[in-house]
Amino acid sequence: MSESPRVDAHDPGRARRLGRQVRVLREARGWSRGQLAGAAGLSERTVVRLESGPAGQPGVFTVAAVADALEVTVEVLLSAGEPGLWSTGYEGRTIDSFVTALVEAGVDAVADVRLTPISRKRGFSKTRLSEALAEADIDYVHLRALGNPKDNRAPFWDGRISEGLAAFESVMSEEPARRQLDELVELASGRSVAVLCFEQDESRCHRQAVLAALHRRTSLPVSPLA
Repeated sequence: MSESPRVDAHDPGRARRLGRQVRVLREARGWSRGQLAGAAGLSERTVVRLESGPAGQPGVFTVAAVADALEVTVEVLLSAGEPGLWSTGYEGRTIDSFVTALVEAGVDAVADVRLTPISRKRGFSKTRLSEALAEADIDYVHLRALGNPKDNRAPFWDGRISEGLAAFESVMSEEPARRQLDELVELASGRSVAVLCFEQDESRCHRQAVLAALHRRTSLPVSPLA
């Protein structure tokens, strides 16, 4: 009996993202390909083909065995790269746990909407963050014009959310922000994109306005990154 259905052979992008997820989750456990193969009851050659992307075209039973070995669901692996928007803050996260969460969610790209992409938290300044994402085959873009000005941060911290959002709407009406919102719409076309700032709670962060504008333009669903 054949392993049907298979990952779509005519969608090399999706197969590549599936392979990427398997590789990153394997490496997060510190496993070699041989160790994953042993845990999944597969040959190492099968794991190599799976991680290679389009050349692999694995069957559903292979994917199920790998998902079980990695302790994730089949849906997590097969949903890699489905178009959608994710809201995320790195507050309370390590860089490793953050990248793993992105991979498990099938995120293709991270749009950083911090005005200044520096952080005292290790791994989350622009250079280190972009390097960590690149290792997981996740694109990174900094959209400075969609950052919240320093003089408009207190309303979000103090619970005056409506006041903060109203002030940020005026920022979004300016040409630089409109241009970068257009870039973000294009980035999210056919891809899964996470919009990043610091605050874990979106209700305390200006990115809610960016995501609302994106949703209006694309009709893509918005989900919080677990």
